[in-house]
Amino acid sequence: MDRKIYFIFLFSLILASCSQKARIVLLPDTQTYAEKYPEIMESQLNWVASNAKNINFVLQQGDLTQNNNDKEWQVVKDNFSKIDNKVPYVLAVGNHDMGSAVGKFADVRNSTIFNTYFPFADFAKQSYFGGTFEPQKLDNAYFLLNTGKVKWIAITLEFGPRNEVLTWANEILAKHPDRLAIVNTHAYMYSDNTRIGEGDNWRPQAYGVGKDTGEKAVNDGEQIWEKLIRKNANVRFVFSGHILNGGVGTLTSTNDAGLPVYQMLANYQEGVKGSVKGGNGFLRIIYLNFKKNTVNIKTYSPYLNEYKLEKEHNFDFEQVNFSSSKK
Repeated sequence: MDRKIYFIFLFSLILASCSQKARIVLLPDTQTYAEKYPEIMESQLNWVASNAKNINFVLQQGDLTQNNNDKEWQVVKDNFSKIDNKVPYVLAVGNHDMGSAVGKFADVRNSTIFNTYFPFADFAKQSYFGGTFEPQKLDNAYFLLNTGKVKWIAITLEFGPRNEVLTWANEILAKHPDRLAIVNTHAYMYSDNTRIGEGDNWRPQAYGVGKDTGEKAVNDGEQIWEKLIRKNANVRFVFSGHILNGGVGTLTSTNDAGLPVYQMLANYQEGVKGSVKGGNGFLRIIYLNFKKNTVNIKTYSPYLNEYKLEKEHNFDFEQVNFSSSKK
């Protein structure tokens, strides 16, 4: 075989192999690092930057900060800047990332500081940026991402998304039926492997924004499922944080189209049972194999260079449908 042809053939095999796999990184609730241990967040984002060629995109599940102040937001900004133009990333607004003043969490829906440190204009320049619910605000946004042959739409939703936001999200998903969807939001799953609902702690309705009514009314996990997730055949994954107790929860549900939806809570912040230094840098790596139709979840800390091996942190899904529909 001609040497040039051989290398073209080899390169095509490598590309084909790469297109059959993807790797997504989840960075849940970084608030304790922003407040007390900035070196741990630095280790996380340095690791992402060092492995940029092998990471397709990063999703963060909200509560970027603990106290929603400039000092903590600067820590967050400095660290995420390490992966600017290297790895696409999607952020969520948690209850600790909004409020009327420092120390007042989600008493009102004010995310001015978040949108100052992560301005709309910077994200709008990215080729993968889709759009937002409100002009110039990233609280509710969607992103069009590609991993080989699989096209994705990732929608990030505010803490306790309003009814009008869920209406918008339904419209966006309907416009992109050919894309496999991920919903990324702060409060959705509970620590007992169910969705957040009546009687649960830390429900969005318990905060100041929970007093809003009509189109401004907030929604918990079960309501998000009923009003958005189950109705859209292309939604395959939902990722969230927020909840303490054991800090993890996993649920597979069947949507109205008869397709599985994989829903996961991961949270390692201060206050979670067994948490050390606000989580010791543990993050989640989602390995997707489109050829074998599998998803493997690993929980890893770049700070410690250790994995969590317990079954709630290290598990697989098989026979995963990576199509945006039954077809």
